Amino acid sequence: MSSKILLVEDEESLLNVIRMNLELEQYHVDTCSDGELALKMAKEGNYDLILLDVMLPKMDGFEICTQLRKTGNVSPILFLTARGTSEDRINGLKRGADDYLVKPFHLEELLLRIKILLNRNKKSITQEEREEVFSFGNFKIDFNTFEIFENGNKKTELGKREIQLLKLLIQHPGKVISREEILDKIWGEDAYPTSRTIDNYILVFRKNFESNPKEPRYFHSVRGVGYKFTP
Repeated sequence: MSSKILLVEDEESLLNVIRMNLELEQYHVDTCSDGELALKMAKEGNYDLILLDVMLPKMDGFEICTQLRKTGNVSPILFLTARGTSEDRINGLKRGADDYLVKPFHLEELLLRIKILLNRNKKSITQEEREEVFSFGNFKIDFNTFEIFENGNKKTELGKREIQLLKLLIQHPGKVISREEILDKIWGEDAYPTSRTIDNYILVFRKNFESNPKEPRYFHSVRGVGYKFTP
């Protein structure tokens, strides 16, 4: 299966040259030339790599990178830009980019950097998949399939945001996670759920994991602060 790449570039001639060469390398390539659309595509597209210009209409590449990382998007990002000062490079990397290539560049170097990032990401995904099963009490959670098992038998499946919230709590055992942090990390700035939405998710967790949901052992609400998981 070919790797899926999002190419964001507002200079049409350069976009076409890069796209053609990527397709010759058997990559699947989607393209975009404005920042707002790029952010939307990147959030929805599940890309193996994002090639991102900085100077774009509607939203610059630095802000796109920031927004993606804030919402938990881990697709590798390679900046392709004419902005080549040390300050620009540092800014891009601090915002979460994986690599930074200044225009004009040699096409062979770009293709090599892409290959390195894709190979690194595949190794990372393989490692993550090995770590995507968590057990506590009589329960096992498979974060890849969203399935919940009790005593070795499948009990139920959770939705995407339910599993994201469950994972966030489990990754910080004993720590109170504030409502604000949950809303920011799970929903991001573009959605406007109420704190009651989180309460409903916690009720789902208690229903599935607690022997007595009214006296929870694992999933606790800390009044006026947030929520925590106690293994």
